[in-house]
Amino acid sequence: MATHLECFFLKLEPLLTMARTFLVWFLCLGVPCFFVIIDAGVYGDHQNLHPRTISGANHYHKDIRRLQAFKASLTRHASVASTPSSFSSSSASSPLLSEGVNNPRVYHVTSYGADPSGNSDSTEAILAAIADAAKVPSQGQLMQGITDLGGVHVDLEGGSYLISRPLRLPAARLGNLMIHGGTIRASNNFPEDGYLIDLSSTSSSSSSSNNNNNNENNGANSESSRSSRYNFEYISFKDLLLDSNFRGGGISVINSLRTNIDNCYITHFTTNGILVQSGHETYIRNTFLGQYVTAGGDKNEKNFSGTGISLLGNDNAVTDVVIFSAAIGIMVTGQANTFSGVHCYNKATGFGGTGIYLKLPGLTQTRIVNSYMDYTSIVAEDPVQLHVSSSFFLGDANIVLKSVNGVVNGVSIVDNMFSGSGSGVEIVQLDQSKNSFNQIDQAIVDRNIVRGMNLKATVAKMSIQGNGTLWNVDFSNVLLFPNLIRNVQYSLSSSGGTFPNHALRNVSENKVVIETSEAVDANVFVTVDQSMVI
Repeated sequence: MATHLECFFLKLEPLLTMARTFLVWFLCLGVPCFFVIIDAGVYGDHQNLHPRTISGANHYHKDIRRLQAFKASLTRHASVASTPSSFSSSSASSPLLSEGVNNPRVYHVTSYGADPSGNSDSTEAILAAIADAAKVPSQGQLMQGITDLGGVHVDLEGGSYLISRPLRLPAARLGNLMIHGGTIRASNNFPEDGYLIDLSSTSSSSSSSNNNNNNENNGANSESSRSSRYNFEYISFKDLLLDSNFRGGGISVINSLRTNIDNCYITHFTTNGILVQSGHETYIRNTFLGQYVTAGGDKNEKNFSGTGISLLGNDNAVTDVVIFSAAIGIMVTGQANTFSGVHCYNKATGFGGTGIYLKLPGLTQTRIVNSYMDYTSIVAEDPVQLHVSSSFFLGDANIVLKSVNGVVNGVSIVDNMFSGSGSGVEIVQLDQSKNSFNQIDQAIVDRNIVRGMNLKATVAKMSIQGNGTLWNVDFSNVLLFPNLIRNVQYSLSSSGGTFPNHALRNVSENKVVIETSEAVDANVFVTVDQSMVI
């Protein structure tokens, strides 16, 4: 009899699978339904089969347990996560927690009472969701002392939420958490110096941040003490629109490690769209920033203020980012940062704006590649190890090297395109209003394509033809640094059978003088270089 029963269950299993599928769909759609177990003795080849005729209690109980397990599986499917539509901060437990169910680590802010229409204040609800997300069981550690939350998500569910104070994590020393998928707007009473999302610790201070930077540069601390300085690690902000409502900034990342800001749109800020201070390796990608929503040519462009991105730390990267309105596109006061695919058409240089400002004299260590300076310039103070290449400068946008202590060292500006209005703007300009550049080493400006602007370079070639004993070759209109030629190569080719003696007589004021021992009809070709290592 047990053998026949096993055959029966094998035949019944496809029907049970189909019943389970239909029941789950009915439950998900909210359709009232009931479940009927058909007596096995009515249909099938075993018409005489009935629980009362089964011989042996073990087989009977085994089959009953199989049916009970099947029923329990249907119950589990039916109980997956319909979350409450409202939440009180005084509730004893998270709305996502339900007894006996293993919930996914996604915290929906509407389950806490957040208003996705943006009509009412959702600050407390979103903070409650973030607080619960920060309480999930630890998955171990990232950097020493930083708890791995396992990739927990705070889901804004595509809503638009009004907040009246910054959103902050409830405690420091956390990592592997994401906030994503919606719009956050500042209310009219939001703090004017606040940030919509504030990734900082209440115990952080500017003095400790400064000490951190000094310790990083000195390298004197152990790995343990270094790791203890970071507030957070691997926190991600993705697919967000942040509207600061002209009250403060968008995102503040203080003393954190490996932070991701991806696919965000940040607008109406008055301080910084994104502030990164201390810490390491904040990556900003696929993001749009603008104080005002414009696509260029705004009649109020002269009034733009604020900074799109402010980097007060080291080892960060900005990739495929647009800054469309701000006084300064990117302000950099930390070293070893990388920019790629950046498009700045914020407040035009002619109106006092700057695309990228490198304000770290003597410690620049910045790479800018494949970017687009659209009517906005790059300004670098005392640049040391600065590389700019494969970029496009439109509308008289150029590169300004600004002297603070007179240092230019390890600068390469190569393989760029410049397009201007024909008004005589130099592609690379020296600002020596404070001090002249007197420490120049390994500066290379070469192979740039120029139209409608004045070419400047550190390497130049020229040929002249004439008859006489002196050949004056003037490079002063081309060479970047005044009165600086470190290397000269020339050739002299005379017509006829004359072979005069010749010599390099003078190199000053970026002019080269070559003299022959007798008057001769000759062609002189000269190459000069300002970039030789000293």
